[in-house]
Amino acid sequence: MIRLHRLSARAEVFFLNPDLIVAIDSTPDTVLTLTTHQKVLVSDTPETIVNATREWRASILAHALPSTAIKRRGDAALTLVPATAGTVTLNHDLEENDR
Repeated sequence: MIRLHRLSARAEVFFLNPDLIVAIDSTPDTVLTLTTHQKVLVSDTPETIVNATREWRASILAHALPSTAIKRRGDAALTLVPATAGTVTLNHDLEENDR
């Protein structure tokens, strides 16, 4: 959620899920159009809203990913896998045993 301020005498603080934002207009007041077709007037600038949204998304990714650096496939160490123990039976060996 991002913190915004309603455009009113009290500049009421509210929190909004930025996934609900469809458009940000500056007319000169900042108007948010939401996915519900509701319009919200805020005192925050469009740049402030975009930056808050960017930081919010980055924080979600930071919490979702492990704290250690992610290795690319090219950086990962290779390991050898030992072959399975046992003998290999060929088809012509089976045919000789059937006779």
